[in-house]
Formats: sequence, C-alpha cells, structure tokens
Amino acid sequence: MRPLGDASTFKSDWIRGLVTARSRTVRAVPGAYGVMSRGAPAYGRVAVVIGGGCGHYPAFAGLVGPGLADAAAIGDVFTSPSAEQVYRTARAVDGGAGVLFSFGNYAGDVMHFGLAASRLAAEGIDSRTVLVTDDVASGPPERTEERRGVAGGFFVFKTAAAAAHRGDSLEQVEALARHANARTRTYGAAFAGCTLPGHDEPLFTVEPGAMELGLGIHGEAGAETVPALAPSDLADVLVDRVLDELPPGRRVAVLLNGLGRTTPEDLLICYGHVHDRLVAAGRIPYRPEVGDFVTSLGMAGISLSVTVLDDELTALYDAPCETPGFTRIAGASGPSGTSGAEGEAEDAADGSAAADVPAVLPEGSDEPPRGVAAELLAAALDVVREHEEELGRLDAVCGDGDHGQGMVRGLRAALAAAQAGPADEDEDGDGDADSVGTGEDGEDAQRVGRRLLRAGTALSDAAGGASGALYGLLLTEIGAGLGRSAEGPVTLDAVAASVDSAFEAVRELGGAEVGEKTLLDALDPFRAGLLAQRGSGTPLAAAWT
Repeated sequence: MRPLGDASTFKSDWIRGLVTARSRTVRAVPGAYGVMSRGAPAYGRVAVVIGGGCGHYPAFAGLVGPGLADAAAIGDVFTSPSAEQVYRTARAVDGGAGVLFSFGNYAGDVMHFGLAASRLAAEGIDSRTVLVTDDVASGPPERTEERRGVAGGFFVFKTAAAAAHRGDSLEQVEALARHANARTRTYGAAFAGCTLPGHDEPLFTVEPGAMELGLGIHGEAGAETVPALAPSDLADVLVDRVLDELPPGRRVAVLLNGLGRTTPEDLLICYGHVHDRLVAAGRIPYRPEVGDFVTSLGMAGISLSVTVLDDELTALYDAPCETPGFTRIAGASGPSGTSGAEGEAEDAADGSAAADVPAVLPEGSDEPPRGVAAELLAAALDVVREHEEELGRLDAVCGDGDHGQGMVRGLRAALAAAQAGPADEDEDGDGDADSVGTGEDGEDAQRVGRRLLRAGTALSDAAGGASGALYGLLLTEIGAGLGRSAEGPVTLDAVAASVDSAFEAVRELGGAEVGEKTLLDALDPFRAGLLAQRGSGTPLAAAWT
C-alpha cells in the first residue's frame, strides 16, 4: 500500500498530527523536528532522549510521555534525525542532571547523535549514549556491538526512562540501560515489504508462499528466504533464534511486535505458540506485550523480542507511564497475592487450558461417517469444500469473502458433533452408540434428531456470521422435529414435517421471502417436494432425491 502522505512534507505533517491528537501527553519541540513530554523538562532529573526516522510509530515519538522518554528527535522516513535536530530536542528537555541518549545502532544515528552530544558537552551538559543492539540476525554473537537495534529497544527505553523518573543519576541510568540491552534479543520475519511515501513500488517483495527471516525495520529484505511457515512453526523459529543467545534467567519480558500490516489476530495466534515454547524452555513470560511497537510503515511481518528480567529490571518494567503508544497503570504489576512473574505465568497457564474449544474433525480425516446424520453432513462437506474458493469469490463481491471458509469450518464442526454421540445413546452398553436403536428399517428418528441438534449448534458456533446462524438453525430445527417424532425409524412424514418447520424458522430469522434470491429459493422446492409425497408410501430415499 502506498502511504497517503506527501513525501515532501511527510515528517512535519505526521508530527503535527501526532501532537494534535495526543496533546494530553506530548507536544512539539519548539524549533525542531521532535516530540517532547508534557512533563519535560523535569529539573534535577536525567532526561532520556530517544529517536530515529519516522515510519516506525509507535517508536519513537509514540514512546514519549510521563514515565517514559522525555523526548524523541525525528528524522525523515527511515533516516536519522540530523545533529541539529537532536541537539535542539535534547536542549529542550535538559533538566540539569544530564541527558541519556538511546537509539538503534545505525551509522547515521550514531554520527548525528554523537555530534549533538559534543555540542552539549561544549555547553557543559553531560550526556551518555546507549546503543540498542538486539537484532541477532545482523551480527555474530561474538560481535554484538555491530548489531542493529530493532524492536527490543522498547525494553531499553522503558528501563532507562523508569530509572530516570525515580531519580537515578546519569551514571546509574546509563548502566541500567546497558544492562537491559545486554539481556535483550530480537529476531523477526517479513511477509511483504513496505512502500515509501511518493513511491509506487515496495522496497522489496516476497514471493507468494514465502517469507523473509532476519529482517530489519527500514524496509530492507531479510537475511534468508524460506517457504511460508504456519504460526506454530514460525514461533519455533523465532523462539529458537532468540533462546540461543539469551542469558540465564527464568523471568522474561516478551514483545511480539507487528511491523505495520500484520493483523492483531495473527499476532495473538502466533503469541499463543510463542508462549508455549518459552514456557517449555523454562522461561516464564512476564507481562507480555503483543502489538505494533516498532513498525516499518506498511510492512507485513512479526518480530519477537525477549529480555531476561532480574528484580531491578522487573521493577523498572512495572513502573507506570503514559505515552501515545504505550501506557502502564500504576499499581497493576501483577495478580494479587502473587510475586510477579510466577503468579502471572500460573494465570496464563490456567487461561490457556480454560478455553473450551469445540472439537472438529482434523483436516483430511479419514474417519468414516457413522449414521445417517453424519453421512449427510459428510456429503455436504465434500461438496462445499470442493467449491470453497468459488464461494469466497462470490461472497467478496458484496461481502467479506469468507463464506467458503466459514461453511467448511462449520460443516467440519457439525460432522464432528454428529459423530460424537453422548453416553445416553449407547443403550446396549457395548460402547458403540451407532449400534443401537436403528431397527431393521433404518436409524432411529429420535437419535438422528439429537445428532442433528448437536450438529446445528456446532455449525452455528464454528461458522459464525449470518450463514452460520441460518444453516445452524436449519439443522437444529430439523433435529428438533425428528426428536418430537415417534420412536422408530426415520420416516418420510417426519422428515417432511421437520423440514417444513425448519423452513419457517429460517424465513423468520433471516427476514427474506421466496423469490429474493436467498437460501429460501433452494429450500422451498425441496420442502414442497417432501410435503407433496407425505402419506404416499414413497421410500424416504426416493423422495429425498
């Protein structure tokens, strides 16, 4: 996607929009391309100044505000702020106790922040610099000082700012920021590149069915191209690369970061697998963060950052803050009666087990259908699966394009529910619910009804949306009708009455009428055909077809 902003004014327009929309916490640095906290300067306290190019929001300006950074110097898209802008930004927030600079380890940033530090020193303002070097893909373990700074900078900035806000000296703030950086590692993957303002083509492309591993945050391609991975496999890759270098320690801060175009749902799906892998490795995630923190315009991708916490880093991580991009509430450090990470890990483990996810047949299951209800649902599933993409294309004309997926998902759940008969259907005690009550002439109507009731509920639950509600109701109403019939085999009369009742229920729920090009137009002649043959003695199979 091409950015909407004009390339020539992108930076200034973006800063103006940010400080206007988030004026409660930040304001523009006078005479500079920078953003400063409403609480700065704070006299007698160390000022923490971060920065980098725009295009990474919430980093860097979105991490400015009470409790976090005092200011951020902003460059053009993916470009270091100039020494002049860094200098003016730092001067605006200097409170007389020195300035701590922290930013990603990129040549332009190092030079410009360094020049600004020299100017401050000439005026008697002490400053220190902590480079963020968390990206494991950009340098070998023995030369971490050569590595880039990516999303793990969030933990470094949070540590430094919290230490400064509690009144630590410049030396102490610097030492703690270095300590956090040394215990932080990041690794990422990209699914699609980003496009710069004023350009029509992305900086790089990823072939369909592939992904890039080891990406940066400036729109550059990754270090390695691999076939696209499922969320669980991607989590394995991210965690393995990060764990390879993490120092010892059980409690870890975790950031699963989106790069601008990855949906929150995809991030959360991936995080579930990341969490499980970390716990299995003996690491306990503490107050994990999932979302966009350090982006790359509209890049589609994910990065995993992990910091090994000790007690002091935990206290600083817990410290309250309020910024446009991140807020931490005071006094909400952990569940009552627990000691931080251990209690939260227990809660997370309980939560992961508590979700009662309906069972569905595994994709590609060869389990044969058992009973007439399952046979009919299996046949329907085969047909819908064959036309899944076509149904999606038709739905996309005036909807969201998910009808095929939803119906396959719903029918798989319905089939699983119809297969799984409860104990009360095992009337002869042999453990086989399908061996009972069928009689010589066919399967027991009430049992078929119970199975269709379960199937309809499962379909509605799994498919969701309007189609899930309508088709689920269709099955449950037919099931309810058969459940009201006399004991014995399924009869044509019972099916006709049940389908007629289901038709009326669907018509009432959907609000449509025959002739309006809905499900009713297909269901009505089927219903009429069954009703016309009641009492005729026609076998059910013949009447059905």
